[in-house]
Amino acid sequence: MSQREPSFFERERDRLATEITAGFEELLSSSNVLNRKLEEVLGMTREYETIAVLWQNFHELMHVQNEPSGDPRTVPGTGTHVVSNNSGQRQ
Repeated sequence: MSQREPSFFERERDRLATEITAGFEELLSSSNVLNRKLEEVLGMTREYETIAVLWQNFHELMHVQNEPSGDPRTVPGTGTHVVSNNSGQRQ
């Protein structure tokens, strides 16, 4: 039995199939790299969101402490600390 040589069409078909396979492998690799980069970006976004919430809480706390409470016994800048009038004096 003699093996016949593949025709031009068969050789070209095999070459194109190999080229297409290589292209799909490259596409898959690039998609995986893109996916990893997107996951990194989302992770960083979550980290910045946590920091932003922390600063927002700090800002709100400072804003509340700087508002006058209406109580004349409080000391400004100390939150709601009330100054006591009993400093060891006897009446």
